[in-house]
Amino acid sequence: MQPQKSNPVLMFISILMFVSLACSTSVAAEPTSTSTPNPTSTITATPTKTPKPTTTPRPTRTPNLAATERMDDLNAEAKSYFDLGYLETANGKFTEYDDYKDEWAQLGYYQWMYLDEANSDFYMSGHFKWASAYRSSDISGCGFLFAIQENNDHYAVFLDRSKILFLDSNQTASYSRPVGTTRGTGVVKFGNPFDSPVEADFTIIVKGAYTYVLVDGEVVGEYTLAQSRLIGGYLGLSTLSGTNKDFGTRCEISDLHVWMAE
Repeated sequence: MQPQKSNPVLMFISILMFVSLACSTSVAAEPTSTSTPNPTSTITATPTKTPKPTTTPRPTRTPNLAATERMDDLNAEAKSYFDLGYLETANGKFTEYDDYKDEWAQLGYYQWMYLDEANSDFYMSGHFKWASAYRSSDISGCGFLFAIQENNDHYAVFLDRSKILFLDSNQTASYSRPVGTTRGTGVVKFGNPFDSPVEADFTIIVKGAYTYVLVDGEVVGEYTLAQSRLIGGYLGLSTLSGTNKDFGTRCEISDLHVWMAE
């Protein structure tokens, strides 16, 4: 079942460092939406409550072979991240979600859909596929949000064709700024999504104040989060538009699952 399309929630990401590019799943209650300011030099956005995708039923006490193999694969995935030191424990629970599909056509903005709440130790993963309506599109693509607070403070991580865009969006301070890598380059290389859709497996792992971003199973960047910011909060799915033309950016996320430490 396809999740419903969210109502627009606009977030401006006017960040000077990108001039060169622009010249260059258990169910929890959804947070109450409030009217919050965008970063400086933008109009005031009014976030709206957005629907959550439905969760996929877990295997029963007598699961079929396919379900058993699926859980074996997921458990093996979590153990591999634990063995690599990206998780504090391999013990946790999975939630799987229906596929996400969305398109968004407002240059430099993104909208999101809420998922469930997560504490500081979790990972979320999915297969990204995105396309652009404009060959010279600015940075754009699919993304994950986490640590979404009641006032809409959050972190956002997007996969563009050339880099990872990791944003710290602080509504109280009225900014949305990039988070730089602690280790790794944060650089990727894909074809132009205007020519044909770009696809990749995308995973973010949050362990305390550290976030690891994996593309096609390889860590491309490690990021250190602000010690003063809350890491727990809602998760989300997002589409970042790099153009105002036609459909803008079209995003599809499949094989979507979230692991949370027990």
